[in-house]
Amino acid sequence: MTRLDHLQLMARYNLWMNDKLYFAAASLPAEALNANRNAFFGSILGTLNHLLVADTIWLKRFARHPAGFPALDRVCGLRNPQALNEQVFNNLAELTLQRRWIDQAIIEWATELQEDDLDVVLHYTNTAGIAAARDFYGLLIHFFNHQTHHRGQATTLLTQAGVDVGSTDLLSLIVDS
Repeated sequence: MTRLDHLQLMARYNLWMNDKLYFAAASLPAEALNANRNAFFGSILGTLNHLLVADTIWLKRFARHPAGFPALDRVCGLRNPQALNEQVFNNLAELTLQRRWIDQAIIEWATELQEDDLDVVLHYTNTAGIAAARDFYGLLIHFFNHQTHHRGQATTLLTQAGVDVGSTDLLSLIVDS
């Protein structure tokens, strides 16, 4: 599997898992979604909002890559999140629409990536306002790993609320050779 194949697999996994999480979350009443469960971002809805906020921040950074990625042009028009714990949407219906829109942009962007794009050092400003420069491929691995990390938390919160998300294994998307 090439690096590009891996990134495209992770983009598909992101979409697949978010669809599963949001379907599971939709079975709960608003009170259960907003209940403080002592997680990093409080509630199920808080955790899902954090994922959207972080993805927006990273995609806006990735859009500054010298190669330019048309699929990220529309993401650049989004409002900049003010904090990693920002509650961008207070209800699941609106959050779901934005999540699906972002996930589609991620799928399209992953298909635009070229092998040479991965070897660039990306310069950006972190959320503390400090200039940073990192290997682009490493940042992409972080991006997808961060999603998996917090989706795991959301899955645990949903399970604790009595909702079975089903299989979450990446293995489900890996084609037999």
